[in-house]
Amino acid sequence: MTKHILVPTDGSKLSLKAVAHAAALAKATGARVSGLYVMAPYSPSMYGEAAVYVPEMSRKRYEELARREADKALEALAKAAKAAGVTLKGITTTNFNPWDGIVGTAKAKKCDLIVMASHGRKGLAGLVLGSETTKVLTHSKVPVLVVR
Repeated sequence: MTKHILVPTDGSKLSLKAVAHAAALAKATGARVSGLYVMAPYSPSMYGEAAVYVPEMSRKRYEELARREADKALEALAKAAKAAGVTLKGITTTNFNPWDGIVGTAKAKKCDLIVMASHGRKGLAGLVLGSETTKVLTHSKVPVLVVR
């Protein structure tokens, strides 16, 4: 029986579709739902010729902006979950690789299901842009439900 569902979000509308499925499953099984936003860690600007075009951002300012985006994305998930009759707890983590942050959080929080959306990129677009969903499917020991 499912007890804890993790729903990663990148802030896209597609993530709202995933939370709707997670909420339906949670209602049916009595599971709790957590939303996850993986923030990229601060990386100082590289100096050189590009420094003229890209002003440096302080760590504090970067973290403020990243936190704002995370809060916005998780709030949208929480509203969608509430509309479906389920409470969602928001979680943020920092990782260079979103898939690693998702897999690590699922393990750390003892989630027994990950429900996530896929943009469905195929061919060259999927190869060049990569697929976080594919990477989660490849590396996760927790079952993953993919929503399109």
